[in-house]
Amino acid sequence: MKKRWSKWLVLVGVLVLIIGLFLPLPFYLETPGTAENLSNFVRVDHKKDQRAGKYMLTTVALQQARPITYLWSKTQPFSETTSKDDLMGNDSSETFNQLQTYEMQSAINDAIQVAYKKAGRSYQRKYLGIYVMSLMKRSQFNGKLAIGDTVTMIDGHHFKSSTAFINYVKDKPVGTKVTVTYQHKGQTKKTTQRLIHLPNTKRSGLGITLVDHSTIKTKIPVKVTVSDIGGPSAGLMFTTAIYDQLTGGHLRKGRKIAGTGTMASNGVVGPIGGIDKKVVAANHEGATIFFAPDIPATAAMKKADPGYQNNYQVAKKAAKKIHSHMKIVPVKNFTDTVNYLAK
Repeated sequence: MKKRWSKWLVLVGVLVLIIGLFLPLPFYLETPGTAENLSNFVRVDHKKDQRAGKYMLTTVALQQARPITYLWSKTQPFSETTSKDDLMGNDSSETFNQLQTYEMQSAINDAIQVAYKKAGRSYQRKYLGIYVMSLMKRSQFNGKLAIGDTVTMIDGHHFKSSTAFINYVKDKPVGTKVTVTYQHKGQTKKTTQRLIHLPNTKRSGLGITLVDHSTIKTKIPVKVTVSDIGGPSAGLMFTTAIYDQLTGGHLRKGRKIAGTGTMASNGVVGPIGGIDKKVVAANHEGATIFFAPDIPATAAMKKADPGYQNNYQVAKKAAKKIHSHMKIVPVKNFTDTVNYLAK
């Protein structure tokens, strides 16, 4: 009898352990990620940056919660939970991942443009078409186009923006046939389907979510290769690393420099999420400088959240909490970054 109970207790214990380790919970955990050396990702003129010190992009770790990781997260000061809706909205996991990949590539393109323009080096930005982010179930193009395809022409017409694409089809009657030329995994394909009525609008369309897709060409070759990291938040640090290599590598001066922030094509630095966790990651890697977006709150933002703090304020607070000696540097545009490092 005792042996039988012992076996049942062992089985129950194993079952509890399996559930604790593997049962997915309906939310995600956000925790400090890593600070990655940009010399592993960026090549300018086919050369790796091998000078002393390093520039680092910073990340937030994201994982689906499980009972044991959720309990562990409660012991961590910079851990947060987030629902799938808050994280992805109405997007599927596939669409969300595709968006993250697209945003990373756009961040790289903008970083190259800003760095080359600031350095006085030639570049050319080429519009490729519209990037397919998602397709409505009732779209006639569903099953023909795929997420990640690039539409290059409609009815033989090239356009220079997604707005121009939309304007071409929006006034055509629902049911009109249009021929779409697109790139799918490097191959050029065509499909002819009917336009549908777009819900909550008075116009017709293909029934896809789209964004502009472009590429950038430079006389001095530059290559940025990043895998398993998505989103636009590394834009500022990409720009800094590329610019410094283009101009002789005199800015870093042997220092370990981290930061975060989106980079617009006009050089403006934009806010990002999870900056407190990125401060922790940078501090762990020994960074002495951390660049943080310093975008003032609008009146509407203050009204919605009277206690709102921008990225720079949150970053300073996080550094103080972990007793870090990193210098948290506020930046509004790329020129702020260059001027600080050149001092």
